[in-house]
Amino acid sequence: MALDIDRHFRRDNFKRYALQCGLAGLVVLILLLVLDTVTQTVLIAALGASTFIAFAVPRHMQSGPRHMVGGYIVGILAGSLVSSLEISMGVSAGGGNGVIIVFGAIAISLAMFTMVVTRTEHPPAAALALGLVLNEWDLLTLFVVLSGVIGLSVIKQLILPALLDLI
Repeated sequence: MALDIDRHFRRDNFKRYALQCGLAGLVVLILLLVLDTVTQTVLIAALGASTFIAFAVPRHMQSGPRHMVGGYIVGILAGSLVSSLEISMGVSAGGGNGVIIVFGAIAISLAMFTMVVTRTEHPPAAALALGLVLNEWDLLTLFVVLSGVIGLSVIKQLILPALLDLI
């Protein structure tokens, strides 16, 4: 299998690609420092995937504020709702119980359905819904995640004129 390099990259866009990917890393660094995300890294990791979408395809609908912020709101609501149901039934997050897997699948399905219906599709936010079921969390964690995606979305919108769609 031959290495397939993007034809736009080959046309002397190395500096643009490197700058844009570097900016993505810088934005994540700033968000992680500001939000002080030492705990709940599994839940915060969804921001990494959102950063990829925001900076690799900045003009794609899924990198717009409606999809990023709206998707995370849906993911948080679906995940916390299913997690609350899980807890009310006496199932503990991270307990290794096969029932937790079922709740995780329900959270993904609910988040996906709601995102599609509300036109807020953002795949990393569906992963967040799953993470809320599989891991322990608190309201501060939800605040940190939502603040992070809002910050990411605002920064991306501010520098959008300088960004290229890399994919």
